[in-house]
Amino acid sequence: MKLLHTSDWHLGQSFFTKSRKAEHQAFLNWLLQQVAAYKVDAVVVAGDIFDTGTPPSYAREMYNRFIVAISQLNCTLVVLGGNHDSVSTLNESKQLVARLNTHVVANVAANEGASDNADDQQSDNQIIELKNSAGETGAILCAIPFIRPRDVIQSRAGESGLEKRQALGEAIKQHYHQLYQAALTLRDEKQLEVPIVATGHLTALGVSQSDSVRDIYIGTLDGFAADGFPPADYIALGHIHRPQMVAKSEHIRYSGSPIPLSFDELKTTKQVVLVSFNAAETEAITPLEVPLFQAMAVIKGDLSSIEARLKTFETLPSGQSAWLSIEVETQDYLADLPQRIQALTEGLPVEVLQLRRSRNTARQTLNQIERETLAELTPEDVFAKRLELESFEGDAEQARLGRIRQQFRQIVSEVENPEQNPEANS
Repeated sequence: MKLLHTSDWHLGQSFFTKSRKAEHQAFLNWLLQQVAAYKVDAVVVAGDIFDTGTPPSYAREMYNRFIVAISQLNCTLVVLGGNHDSVSTLNESKQLVARLNTHVVANVAANEGASDNADDQQSDNQIIELKNSAGETGAILCAIPFIRPRDVIQSRAGESGLEKRQALGEAIKQHYHQLYQAALTLRDEKQLEVPIVATGHLTALGVSQSDSVRDIYIGTLDGFAADGFPPADYIALGHIHRPQMVAKSEHIRYSGSPIPLSFDELKTTKQVVLVSFNAAETEAITPLEVPLFQAMAVIKGDLSSIEARLKTFETLPSGQSAWLSIEVETQDYLADLPQRIQALTEGLPVEVLQLRRSRNTARQTLNQIERETLAELTPEDVFAKRLELESFEGDAEQARLGRIRQQFRQIVSEVENPEQNPEANS
C-alpha cells in the first residue's frame, strides 16, 4: 500500500495581488506525475484545499479537474477540510465526486438523519477503507479534518480561559481515540493485517510556523500535545506550512504547503510525503521534493550589494520573472528609496513585491533618537526620523506619503505664522 500525504494547497491564493494559478496548476500536474510514477494507491490532502471559504471559480475548476484526472489513475483521493475551507463549499460536490473515488470529509459534525447515535455516525463518516492496486483494503484511515470547538464541546457559563483550553484539548483527544478504537474494531472484525492512518488539521505543540500560517483555536487552544494522538501507524497533518516531524516522531508529520505562501517559507524545501506499507508494517517514509514553479527570492543588504544580487537575475529564461522581497540596510534616511530600487531593477526580469527597511536599521535609529533631546532637533528632524521607520511601497503609498508631508508643512506654517490663521487664535 502506497499513500501520498500533502496539505495546505490554498487554491485561489492571491500573493501581493499576484495570482498563484499557474503555480498551483503546475503543482497539480507534477503531483499526478508522482502518483503515476510511484503507483500511489491513495492521496490524502490534510486540509486547506482552498485559501478562502469563497474561492474564485478558476480554483474550483482546478480542484474538479484534478479529481477527474486522479480518478483515471485508479488512485483514491481523500480531501479533509481545513480552517480556511468552507464546509458548505466542500460538501456541495461531495456526493458527485464520491463517484470518482474521492472521499470528502469537510468537518467532524454528524450529518442529520443518518444515525440515531452521533458517535457511531461520525465514525461511519470518518473511517475509510483505502484500497490498494489489487482492490483490497490496504489501510484504514481515521479521516479527521479541522475540528471546530463547537463541534466537540459546549460552552459552559463561568468557565475560565484555562478550563476552556483544557476542555477543548481533551475533546479533541477523545475524538481521535474514539475513531482509532473504531478503526481497531473494524480491522479485528474483518481480520485485516493493515496499518491505521490518522489525519489532522491543527497546531501541534513545538512546531515551527511561517508568516503565512494563521492561528487557529485563538483564545482557546494554543497547541495540541503530541501525546494526545493515538498510536496510529502514520499521522498526516496539515495547517503548518513548513514540512517537519512532530515530537521527533517519524510517523507524525506535517507535509507543509506545496508552494511558498510567504517569502519566509523560501528557507525550507517544499515536499509531499510518500508512505509505503507492507501489510501492517511501515516500510518507508520518503519526502518527495516539490519543484519551485515560480522564481522567488529574498534580498537583504545595502544598495550596492542589492544591485550586485539583482544582476544575477539577468540569466533567467526568456518569459520568466522573479518575485522579490527586498530588505534595505542603510543608516541614511532615503526618502526616494522606492525610486532607487525601481531604477536598479529597470530592464531586469524581476518584480519587487515587498520593499522594506531592515529591522536592525530601524532599531538603531530608535536608539539614536533616544539619545537625542528634543532641544537638539527641529520639528522637521523629528518628522523625518519618524517617516524613516515606515515603509511606503508602491504608487498609492507614495501618494499617501506626499499628502502626509503636505499636511505637515501646512501645520508647521500655521504654527510659525499664527497671524495668517485666524482660527488658530480664536
